[in-house]
Amino acid sequence: RALGTGARRLHVSAVFSAKAKVAMSRFEPGSSIDYEKLHENINIVRRRLNRPLTLSEKIVYGHLDDPVGQEIDRGRTYLRLRPDRVAMQDATAQMAMLQFISSGLPKVAVPSTIHCDHLIEAQIGGAQDLKRAKDVNEEVYNFLATAAAKYGVGFWKPGSGIIHQIILENYAYPGVLLIGTDSHTPNGGGLGSICIGVGGADAVDVMAGIPWELKCPKVIGVRLTGTLSGWTSPKDVILKVAGILTVKGGTGAIVEYHGPGVDSISCTGMATICNMGAEIGATTSVFPYNHRMRTYMKKTGREEIASVADEFVEDLVPDEGCDYDQVIEINLSELKPHINGPFTPDLAHPVSEIGTIAMREGWPLEVKVGLIGSCTNSSYEDMGRAASLAKQALDKGLTCKAQFTVTPGSEQIRATIERDGYAKILSDVGGIVLANACGPCIGQWDRKDVKKGEKNTIVTSYNRNFTGRNDANPATHAFVTSPEIVTALALAGTLNFNPETDYLTSPSGEKFKLDPPVGDELPSRDFDPGQDTYQHPPPENISVQVNVNPSSNRLQLLEPFDKWHGKDLEDMRILIKVKGKCTTDHISAAGPWLKFRGHLDNISNNLLIGAVNIDNDAVNKVKNQLTGEYGGVPDVARFYKANNENWVVVGDENYGEGSSREHAALEPRHLGGRAIIVKSFARIHETNLKKQGLLPLTFNDPSDYDKIRPDDKISITGLKSFMPGKPLTAVIKHSDGSQESISLNHTFNETQIEWFRAGSALNRMKELQ
Repeated sequence: RALGTGARRLHVSAVFSAKAKVAMSRFEPGSSIDYEKLHENINIVRRRLNRPLTLSEKIVYGHLDDPVGQEIDRGRTYLRLRPDRVAMQDATAQMAMLQFISSGLPKVAVPSTIHCDHLIEAQIGGAQDLKRAKDVNEEVYNFLATAAAKYGVGFWKPGSGIIHQIILENYAYPGVLLIGTDSHTPNGGGLGSICIGVGGADAVDVMAGIPWELKCPKVIGVRLTGTLSGWTSPKDVILKVAGILTVKGGTGAIVEYHGPGVDSISCTGMATICNMGAEIGATTSVFPYNHRMRTYMKKTGREEIASVADEFVEDLVPDEGCDYDQVIEINLSELKPHINGPFTPDLAHPVSEIGTIAMREGWPLEVKVGLIGSCTNSSYEDMGRAASLAKQALDKGLTCKAQFTVTPGSEQIRATIERDGYAKILSDVGGIVLANACGPCIGQWDRKDVKKGEKNTIVTSYNRNFTGRNDANPATHAFVTSPEIVTALALAGTLNFNPETDYLTSPSGEKFKLDPPVGDELPSRDFDPGQDTYQHPPPENISVQVNVNPSSNRLQLLEPFDKWHGKDLEDMRILIKVKGKCTTDHISAAGPWLKFRGHLDNISNNLLIGAVNIDNDAVNKVKNQLTGEYGGVPDVARFYKANNENWVVVGDENYGEGSSREHAALEPRHLGGRAIIVKSFARIHETNLKKQGLLPLTFNDPSDYDKIRPDDKISITGLKSFMPGKPLTAVIKHSDGSQESISLNHTFNETQIEWFRAGSALNRMKELQ
């Protein structure tokens, strides 16, 4: 029977059998929820460990390939898991599907979907920008649509919305294990799911039916007490946590929220918190099943799933007395509105202090643009609360002093806020409603109001604010906060405004203070599904052709990487010694480069062009040690490769933080890189490097970073006896003839060492077929 949202396309049936399995015909056949199997696995593991389990342990261990025999030790052992489904956004899906095609398999083994959200550039407004994107990206969209049809993958067309909002509305549910080729996949934790961001090669493993490996996560508990009220929003919870844990404090851990304060947060608010957990390096984040989730599932057409979840509720909340590796306490009644930035999402400030801090630090006070929406904050509740502030201003004759943009998270949200009047209010106050897509959040923004290099301030309700991320301008000071605070600051036009205490002035000269924002958690009527934007995989796919034009500059079939030659890696050049923060945006920029995500050779022209070279404090300027001349990083890498010179990259802390994009691993491999040697890695990037046959290595002594000079040669020895837990040795040969040896650690297990020997995980998969 048709249920709730999108009755034209959304059907869910429940089978209350002895196996307590809910069959889902939600857009693809064969998808089901087996709560009894989850329950059985949880009990097996609980008996083995003989202790109470956290919620994240229940869901993760409940998906073990071998719950009886799997060694389980948080932070040490690797788990072999069976995820329920895979989701891919269009920028990463190109490479994922190219790799799947290379595997030679006829069809995906688990339910999988592709979501077209990354390739739509914000320029004018939603309808015009979407039309242009369909024209500009026709070749890529056609490739993704036909590849999806050929291999049994669901396809969400451009304009359908942002992947994470679509997952929350349709595919997430309490207890699911989902992997997605985007770092903000953890958004689904707001619905009691374990949703983990991965690279495309991991997605290929799962789509091929191979158990997926994950280092057994530690668990950080965040105990919430009190109640959210007034100007404080769910976003302030994660902004506060980011300030506590920093951008790497969650690495290797799942953040699990619990405590009496949870019930004061809406389901979509919980999703916001989990979404931005990616900015602290967490594997994922999750909330326990409660009435807020039940209400949301009923409103989005999953009432029967909620009914079965109610029967298995003990498996969807933490056990009493469970142990966390670390506990953070936050009293929501005392929490104040926060704003984080600039240039890093963990620089946390109370909104009441940001004006003073900005003046002290020399940050521009004038807010040039306020941007609300994105996968982090584009729910019905978010839009309603922002509209409540806009309505107050309009009633006084006031519109935004700053430019103001609105990004709906999905076609369903767009259609519903349009029906219920929110979109008109936000437009009337000065807002431009953009396409249902990522847009400026990922740099898809054709910004015209400032020149590159011009110092300015923007405030967003996004999740990430690295240098140049939103508009490719390194002088833009980007701050992340809640949609409510963005709206208030856009109205005021300055950072030096605290809406809890300060007054606005109407055109008539009347001073007034904004009342705290209000907004319905969910629409009183059903959601309006809007246009039908889903393509179901056909029952018969033999006639479907997937074509890649050899002369295309957007798509390129993959060639296998070379196998390890069986010897130590000798006398490798230092391509670049990176100074300071090096995110995946620095390694493989997004924005205008997104168009080449399906063409490995073309996108490799952006390799490390944003990284700072310690030798000269410049970006994209390194010395070619063979010619003595300076050139761009990718140009020098290509020169070394053409001359059979292997090379390495040397980096700092938390190397590769940020996006899940595996291009940041594919590009160095394609251009002749062999190892990345750093003080520490971000989780996803380290795994991506291993998948592509590279050696991600860390200094045993972080101060050894200082021993390496840009004109050194490095040999990595010990590879013939490469084994888990055994460090490798780097012999550093200086240009003055001296040399020294240092110890390098790694986290490879036996399976991952086989990837290295085969040249990549995909090569190894083919060897085993």
